[in-house]
Amino acid sequence: MGGLLKGATGAGAPIIGIPVLTALVDIQFAVAVFVVPNLLTNIWQAWLYRRHLLPVPFLALFGGGGALGAIIGTYLLSELPGETLEIAMALVVIGYVGFRLWKTDWALTYPGAVRLALPLGFLGGMMQGATGLSAPASLTFLNALKLPRAAFIATISVFFALMTVTQIERMVAVGLLTEERFLIGLAATVASLIAMPAGAWVGERVSRQVFDWGILVLLVILALKILTGALLG
Repeated sequence: MGGLLKGATGAGAPIIGIPVLTALVDIQFAVAVFVVPNLLTNIWQAWLYRRHLLPVPFLALFGGGGALGAIIGTYLLSELPGETLEIAMALVVIGYVGFRLWKTDWALTYPGAVRLALPLGFLGGMMQGATGLSAPASLTFLNALKLPRAAFIATISVFFALMTVTQIERMVAVGLLTEERFLIGLAATVASLIAMPAGAWVGERVSRQVFDWGILVLLVILALKILTGALLG
């Protein structure tokens, strides 16, 4: 499911996979498993769409901020109680959905985006490290630029790849990314890569709004399940 969405829109595997796995297992396991497919699929997608990348200064600020934020977020993931992080993730997901529904026409100019790239990249990276989901900051920010599909995919893929490099290093250092979780992540990578070409084919032919509505509904259901489980124990 994540591979299909990623092929169609440029982002998807963590958005789908982490809330699902968190609802079934726990958030530390979910975030650790998805760092491997997040890195490898984004390197591949960034290479495929490399001709459509935004200028290097923007990429350096946005991706560099994400890489720094992921370090802080990973420490939060390793130190805070799982229930606290699960509640935070559920609220982040609900907030993301609410913002998408409320500000459907929010737009940024490129000069304004350059000024915001570093702080919003850092915020996205910290959210990614702590909960596995940077979408409320990163995707909303890039979406406001109203980029063409290819430029959006290329840019968000570079951001995810740079952010995940520091996230993986810190997760290994604090013991969250074990050998077992790494191998499970490789299996998830294979599943994502198999599905991504089909997602790209669909993304070129089906309205992105159809995908958006389906994902938003699914995210709300998962967030409410995770929130209920964390609050009720």
